[in-house]
Amino acid sequence: MDRWKREGLRSANSGLRNQIEHLLDTYEQQQPRLAEVFRQMEAVRAQASSPDQSVQVVVDANGVLTDLTLTDAAVRKSPDQLARTILDAVQEAVGQAREQHTALTSPVGTELEDMPDLSDIADEAPNLREARAFFRGEENRAD
Repeated sequence: MDRWKREGLRSANSGLRNQIEHLLDTYEQQQPRLAEVFRQMEAVRAQASSPDQSVQVVVDANGVLTDLTLTDAAVRKSPDQLARTILDAVQEAVGQAREQHTALTSPVGTELEDMPDLSDIADEAPNLREARAFFRGEENRAD
C-alpha cells in the first residue's frame, strides 16, 4: 500500500474516531438530563373530579387509575350515570397526564432530534429513532 493511501486511511480513521468520541461525549452529557426526565415522568399524577364533585380520580403517567373517591352523592346515581361520571373523570385526568408527559418530554425530544446518530457513522450501530419517537410522544401506547 503506498504512502498516500495509508495517510488517507489514517485520516479517515482519525475523523471517524473523533465523530464517535463526540457522540459519546454528547450522550454522556445528556444522560443525567434523561434520567431526571424519566424520574419526573414516573412521578406524574393527574387528578380530576366530576363537575358535581361526586367522583374524584387520580391516574399515573400511563393513564392507569390509581385512586378513586366516591361521595354519597355518587352512590345515589344510577349505575349507568355513575359509570359515565367515572369514565369522564378518568378521561379528563388521562388528558392532563398526557399534557404533563408532553411538557416533560418535548424539550428532550427536540434536543435528541438535533443529535447525530451512531447509525449515521456505521450502519450496524444502534440509533436513537425509538428514543426520539418516544420523546415526541409517538411510542406505541398500546403496550
